[in-house]
Amino acid sequence: MAISPDAIYRTSKTLDTWIERVCVLILTVLVLVVWLGIVSRYALPWNFTFTEELARYLMIWVALLSVSIGICRRQHVGMLVLFDRFPSRMKKCLAVSFDIIAMIFFGVIFFYSFNYVSRGFDQVTMIFGMPRGIPYMIIPIASGLACIQLLLSAIGDLFNTEPALAVKRT
Repeated sequence: MAISPDAIYRTSKTLDTWIERVCVLILTVLVLVVWLGIVSRYALPWNFTFTEELARYLMIWVALLSVSIGICRRQHVGMLVLFDRFPSRMKKCLAVSFDIIAMIFFGVIFFYSFNYVSRGFDQVTMIFGMPRGIPYMIIPIASGLACIQLLLSAIGDLFNTEPALAVKRT
């Protein structure tokens, strides 16, 4: 059974679509929470202090989750500038090399983040009083998703004649 680059890219795109939906949902909640905080502070007699902490954690979650979206779509300016200057064979080598280096980087983050998250369960947040390990769980989730997207990109690039750039993938 041969591995099809199109099947790999479809799998990557499906994962990307679901992560994008989660990011849109989190971003929607983030906008509503910030709006509620502004309205409660300046227009209503209440001051909802929880909005600041919740907005901070939601922003971190959406930012870290969106890393895998950028990886899937190869939305990195440096990559495109570099790729345009090399022949096809060199593009493939560079793409796979960058994927492996990034996979090692995110793999190290993934591995060490579990200790960080477990230590976070010994601390509580200021306003909610919940264990900090809960918001910290995005670190292994996001780095794991980044590793999966990088693996799919590397496999797709290996079996394709030329790496698929951002314009071709979307």
